[in-house]
Amino acid sequence: MKTSDWWKQSVVYQIYPKSFNDSNGDGIGDIQGIIEKLDYLKKLGIDVIWLSPIYDSPQDDNGYDIRDYRKIFTQYGDMESFDRLLQEVHARNMKLVMDLVVNHTSDEHEWFEASRASKDSPYRDYYFWRDEENTNNWGSIFGGPAWQLDEETGEYYLHLFSKKQPDLNWENANLRQDVYDMMTFWLDKGIDGFRMDVINFISKNTDFPDGPVKNGDLYGDPENNFCNGPRVHEFLREMNREVLGKYDIMTVGEMPGASIEDAQIYTDPKNREVDMIFTFEHMNLDSDGENKWDLKTLYLPDLKKNMAAWQNGLQETGWNSLYWNNHDQPRIVSRFGNDGAYRVRSAKMLATCLHMMKGTPYIYQGEEIGMTNVHFNDLADYQDIETLNMYRDRIEQGFSHDAIMKSIYTKGRDNARTPFQWDSSENAGFTTGTPWLKVNPRYVEINSEAALQDDDSIFYYYQTLIRLRKEIPAVVYGSFKLLLPKHEAIFAYERQLDGEKLVTICNFSAEAQRIEDEQLLTDIARGQVLITNLEDTDSNVLEAYQAIVYKI
Repeated sequence: MKTSDWWKQSVVYQIYPKSFNDSNGDGIGDIQGIIEKLDYLKKLGIDVIWLSPIYDSPQDDNGYDIRDYRKIFTQYGDMESFDRLLQEVHARNMKLVMDLVVNHTSDEHEWFEASRASKDSPYRDYYFWRDEENTNNWGSIFGGPAWQLDEETGEYYLHLFSKKQPDLNWENANLRQDVYDMMTFWLDKGIDGFRMDVINFISKNTDFPDGPVKNGDLYGDPENNFCNGPRVHEFLREMNREVLGKYDIMTVGEMPGASIEDAQIYTDPKNREVDMIFTFEHMNLDSDGENKWDLKTLYLPDLKKNMAAWQNGLQETGWNSLYWNNHDQPRIVSRFGNDGAYRVRSAKMLATCLHMMKGTPYIYQGEEIGMTNVHFNDLADYQDIETLNMYRDRIEQGFSHDAIMKSIYTKGRDNARTPFQWDSSENAGFTTGTPWLKVNPRYVEINSEAALQDDDSIFYYYQTLIRLRKEIPAVVYGSFKLLLPKHEAIFAYERQLDGEKLVTICNFSAEAQRIEDEQLLTDIARGQVLITNLEDTDSNVLEAYQAIVYKI
């Protein structure tokens, strides 16, 4: 049972195993490689490691297509190496959270193989099957149609992602019990919680209505018919009764399409669903419309308005997760910062802005050294299924190659998946072999070895932010108030707890900004600098990408 809300005071570090550290020279990161770098993570100061999927998988979607939930992907290691990893993490007083992927499986999972074998199989209803007349016009999130013909029985199965990722039918009570048994298997090993992949997709509108076709798209938009469905709260509360509530763990639900009002229900402790969710609204603000590949420049007041709404919406009930990056999102310093002349300074500014908010911060591997997006000239150098499918669909829709590549350079998921840059040796010290995905050429300049040797590096700045969160209760529990909501370059807010006030001021632009707000100037004059990414400057002026936090 839960004994405390330890996850509120924690900082989480996400590891994408395939790209983290390769210990055996096969070009793919592995569990032993993670073990070798645990002291690096301990030095950073993080509390929790979130491990992206390491389960047995054909790797159609880099492990999010699971073939066997109780077996480790061979190229990552085996169960013995996982048990050793868990032991080594706990020996360093850190915790380990696993990825829970139960909206779908691989089409090579034994449940699906039994399901597709016959219409009379007891596993048939573990998935969604329809004859052609009863399918709809939905498109897959990864491109193409969401229904795939299986010639063995002549019916179509639903896949919201790859056609090798058939969606599970949570309406089936036997399926749910099998999932709960699997979750118990891992929790009994001693893991410390789950990050729950697209968990709000598990309840769907099983009438499967057609969706509107927008902007010349090839397929209909499912809209809200596959997320936050009619039974999702029932399923999550049952999951808590059957499994989660019996352990002292943390849970974070990835929930695309969840509103603040949805999150208040999902994360309200009395509802016993999840501890926090990942929202996506702030990650869509540099998209022109609903399609992430249609680009526009971020308008800072939109970002401030959105993040403040989430801070205020979950201020009294529930809890926020705080993130800029993950395995699905491009590198934040290339996205909302400046990955050229101001790479170091803007990376520190973005870290400051996020880590001083209320919620549990998540650091994605490489964020702490300022890794950047990558520009591969050849489409063949990209591996991500979403990217490759989008390219095919957009060529079919008449987009130019150059326009599509610009979208990939800005938003493609492989930006986050290039191998971790450990040092300036060949392949960035990630592998002695040929890496599964090309290394970002900037590794010579941007790597952790160089960061650890530089007292003023992004790494040590993150280390200080993590320490401040542990030392100052107001960082964890203080109220939130947005300042200067309409300013187009400055993101400022205050946190208050028990008479103590913290003021965070961040310049999101490459131009100096004069502070003119009288109350803010009064606070600055009275305040003590807790942390800043640029020393010895005029206190009334923010230099390019400067960040500063005052304790009042």
